[in-house]
Amino acid sequence: MFGQLLKLLLLAVVTIWAAVAALPDKNLHVVFCDVGQGDAVLVKMGTSQVLVDGGPDNKVLECLARNMPFYDRRIEVVILTHPQADHMNGLVDVLERYTVLRFISGPEGNGTASFRELMGLVSSSQSQVSNLYAGEEVKIDDIRFRAIWPTREYVERHVDGISKSLNGSVLGAKTDGTDLNSFGIVVRLAYGEFDVLLTGDADVEVQDDQMRQGLVAEVEVLKVPHHGSKNGMDETWLAVVSPEAAVISVGKNNRYGHPRSEALKMLEDAGARILRTDVEGEIEVVSDGKRWWVE
Repeated sequence: MFGQLLKLLLLAVVTIWAAVAALPDKNLHVVFCDVGQGDAVLVKMGTSQVLVDGGPDNKVLECLARNMPFYDRRIEVVILTHPQADHMNGLVDVLERYTVLRFISGPEGNGTASFRELMGLVSSSQSQVSNLYAGEEVKIDDIRFRAIWPTREYVERHVDGISKSLNGSVLGAKTDGTDLNSFGIVVRLAYGEFDVLLTGDADVEVQDDQMRQGLVAEVEVLKVPHHGSKNGMDETWLAVVSPEAAVISVGKNNRYGHPRSEALKMLEDAGARILRTDVEGEIEVVSDGKRWWVE
């Protein structure tokens, strides 16, 4: 009997401690979830959360459970950078389990069953749906997400039927065959003097175009494009970004050989501290708006 009571008491203590530990503080938390070969980034500020991509499967739910209070079933914003499985599939599970107030994506779509399922969930939810283009901003509490890519003009050239709908929101439009990576939403997250560049899979094919917009700037932390692929970064682009730390979201022993040696050398030559989810697991970067650190 005493042993049973002791177990219940210990369980209560653990539950209370977990709840207290999950209480929000005044810092910005950027959690690079370990979702294998894919991307999912949870941004937390106070009681608000923004999820950028959802990884290839439901593993993202474990990351959310660890980093959100158990009683919080609401995500303020979900951003899908582009509709490919390693960034998209986990969002199906997210939308099934959480209330998403705003869903942001590009207008481009694909023909997969997972994409159709995701769009069905978005359509049947109460989420406000919108597209995001270079120069536009999303503000949540004291943090700002400024879109670096793509431009409206680029999308209009490569996605059917967008020219008549650019002032509204479009989901699932047909492209002209341009690689979906090139449509990837790139945002600079800013909190005070601290900046993070979240790049999705937008790689060297569009980095010259990004720089021509004059929106690429130095940041403290870079989410390395396209999982550290060989053609993920242009040296000139990386020199402008000049990150102090570079996070590579990548799966162990993946079939693509990511991160490639060329990408690692480029980051090393740039003097960036390299952090990898296949080595460290989940990576959390915290900032008070001036200082930043890795937990």
